Amino acid sequence: MLNPHVHQSHFAPSCLLSAFPLHSNFIHGNNHAPFSGHPRTTFKVLKKTPNNKNVSRRLAGTNNIKAISTFLEPYVYAASDTNTDTITATVTVTQPLSFRSTLRDEFVDATGKAILLELVSAEDDPLLGFKDDNSKKVVNFTCKSWIQPKQERRFFTDKSYLPSQTPSGLTRLRTAELEDLQGDGEGERKTGDRVYDYDVYNDLGNPDESEDLKRPVLGGKELPYPRRCRTGRPPCNSDPSLESKGSGSFYVPRDEEFGSLKQEIYTKGKIFGLLFHNFWPSVESWFESYDGFPFFSDIGKLFGEGTHLPSIGDQEFWITHFHKIFRAIIEKTDALWHFEMPKTMLRDEFFWLRDEEFARQTLAGLNPLSIKLVKEWPLKSELDPHIYGPPESAITTELVEREINGIMTFDEALHQKKLFIIDYHDMLLPYVSKVRKIEGTTLYGSRALFFFAPDGTLKPLAIELVHPPMDGKPQWKQAFTPSRQSTSCWLWRLAKAHFVAHDAGYHQLVSHWLRTHCAAEPYVIATNRRLSVMHPIYRLLHPHLRYTMEINAQARQSLVSAGGFIEGLFSPNKYSLEISAVAYDQQWRFDCEALPKDLIMRGLAEDDKTAPHGLKLTIEDYPYANDGLLIWDALKQWVSVYVNHYYPDSSFIESDTEIQEWWTEIRTVGHGDKKDEPWWPELKTPEDLIEIITTMVWVTSGHHAAVNFGQYVYGGYFPNRPTIARINMPNEDLSNGEWKDFLERPEAHLLKTFPKQSQATKVMALLDVLSCHSPDEEYLGRSMEASWEEDDVIAAAFKKFSQRIEQIEGIIDKRNADKNLNNRCGAGVLPYELLKPFSNPGVTGKGVPNSITI
Repeated sequence: MLNPHVHQSHFAPSCLLSAFPLHSNFIHGNNHAPFSGHPRTTFKVLKKTPNNKNVSRRLAGTNNIKAISTFLEPYVYAASDTNTDTITATVTVTQPLSFRSTLRDEFVDATGKAILLELVSAEDDPLLGFKDDNSKKVVNFTCKSWIQPKQERRFFTDKSYLPSQTPSGLTRLRTAELEDLQGDGEGERKTGDRVYDYDVYNDLGNPDESEDLKRPVLGGKELPYPRRCRTGRPPCNSDPSLESKGSGSFYVPRDEEFGSLKQEIYTKGKIFGLLFHNFWPSVESWFESYDGFPFFSDIGKLFGEGTHLPSIGDQEFWITHFHKIFRAIIEKTDALWHFEMPKTMLRDEFFWLRDEEFARQTLAGLNPLSIKLVKEWPLKSELDPHIYGPPESAITTELVEREINGIMTFDEALHQKKLFIIDYHDMLLPYVSKVRKIEGTTLYGSRALFFFAPDGTLKPLAIELVHPPMDGKPQWKQAFTPSRQSTSCWLWRLAKAHFVAHDAGYHQLVSHWLRTHCAAEPYVIATNRRLSVMHPIYRLLHPHLRYTMEINAQARQSLVSAGGFIEGLFSPNKYSLEISAVAYDQQWRFDCEALPKDLIMRGLAEDDKTAPHGLKLTIEDYPYANDGLLIWDALKQWVSVYVNHYYPDSSFIESDTEIQEWWTEIRTVGHGDKKDEPWWPELKTPEDLIEIITTMVWVTSGHHAAVNFGQYVYGGYFPNRPTIARINMPNEDLSNGEWKDFLERPEAHLLKTFPKQSQATKVMALLDVLSCHSPDEEYLGRSMEASWEEDDVIAAAFKKFSQRIEQIEGIIDKRNADKNLNNRCGAGVLPYELLKPFSNPGVTGKGVPNSITI
């Protein structure tokens, strides 16, 4: 069934447009009764007349269909005064990519109607404000919405109104539209529905298929979590507290689905997904015979020769396994997995081995959000020592002083804010014994300590790995340090591999999924449930919330679900999403999702009104913070002008029922498990609203770009960021033969620690897809929304914002060429481009889209 995407309509004069799909080959529906508006102010506009037979026209060189119809019936001015006027309606329908040209003349069906449009006056009395001067007035309705069969749709003009300012003729319609979007919380949602509601994450597992696929409910007292879009699918047979998978795609409201081009790209991606779901299980046994990579040279071949599959001559193999599906591929080459070399490796083939690069990536890499200033010493666990063993860290004062090597004393380093840490110890340690019961993976509690050297770069001092008392053995812990001695050097490299695997998991599960995708979904739901499309804040937020629910639904189907990609490729395995819930419970707070407050909370900055951005950075050369603050300030300035324009003082905020209900619902429902936290911002002043909205927009644009689009750049060569560690440190148990093997060939032990061949190639392909910009990507500051053009003040403010974003592009280029900035410039060093605003399509390692779309 083909459902056109109505883009924009032009009418005169009116303030609301109702659309009704009727019977036709172009749009399916039923000819039900029109909306019963005021009899003097509702007009049927689009119809076929003897003088207007061909209302469907293809626009040359476009994907649009344009329908123009003239209303020839009398326009009733008043009961006693009837005159005839002509109203012209122009409707532009975005043509789906799969639209067939043979349908283009079938916009109107045999009855002469395809879409019934009604014009509704903004006022109860249509004479109010009407000018009988024969002048033309154009009123725009920017719809950007799918027209569904059997659905009445209301589209409001591009002019924005606060609730109290709504024209009297539209007040009831504004309320009715929101009520429709909220639904009644009952029943299973179907494709085409436009209902926004909340539910817990009780659909990640599939216990009806296998008990091993059962996963706990995320959301509630035991495992607090943000809410997702309610689908209403029936419960599982084996556990009524869980929702069944059902068949087909997960429901999202129709207008949250991808547009035609993005959907076309995603459809090709689903073919790629089919490859993983159907092709991979069959061929994995063939890969298993190779286990890990025998030599590092074999990893390098992935970027040259590719991974070779059995030859075409092995007919039994290919006949047994998906021969038909991949005939086109294998006829060209038997090297199915051939990857582009990541930019990092192109600049320095051995970048992943250097300790300086390991430390640099904590500030300028894929996960620059975990590093914190050391504020308390000694390092100590807060877990129960009766369960997890002695809380004291193996990283001691003496160790630190030895590694600093006379540059300064330990006390000087601590008090001068020279010590920094990434600490996953307490989060991971409770899961160590659970994860180790899963074949082919292992886990430790871990932390890494860094020293801020005089040259402005970080130096790694130590990595601590810990396992709790388990299997009748006491707690084991050890601090590993960089070394020139061969055995210690290889142990340090192994410790780095384990720690980076933990960091890769935290990045994907917390910095990426939880703090952007997952945390933002309640914003999308509440914005559609509580803010009318006429509300100025709805129109400000909409570009930054577009497509997020769709990509999240796809993630729940194949990425973060039980047995999905994330579980199979990252160290926490089946506990991956559960650990993200622990992070949400312990760490997430809305106010600190604002970039400046996040930096302050982590000790990476402090308030300083004399410094740029009002912050003094603890580490001046911190690329993520430096570039991020440029974007944060530009966003805040744009949002400030916008908000202050519609809310000139606090009384407008307090009297705005929609915005107050919106913020209350986000706090008490969407993030309801944290509703009683004292850190939630109040919403009483324009300044409060500015901070709230800037935080949301930052999370969906800059924050997400910084942690997403560099995944292939930094993880494509997986030894730099292995996502899983498969075997224990060789010195954990000296009696099992691993130590002897390690001493004889330490390189082989490192290769066995890395992901096996099937995992490595799979994660490389996944990161390649996740890092890709689509051709229709909507970048920050590039496109002005139609509603903003309606107001001269807002249009001017956006143009200024757009110009500032263009300037930021140049500022970042200049910084990347500054030889004094060692964290982004130098021999073999990759420039920091993750927050460069614009990008070409594909995997580029830069570009800041408006919203979370991948």
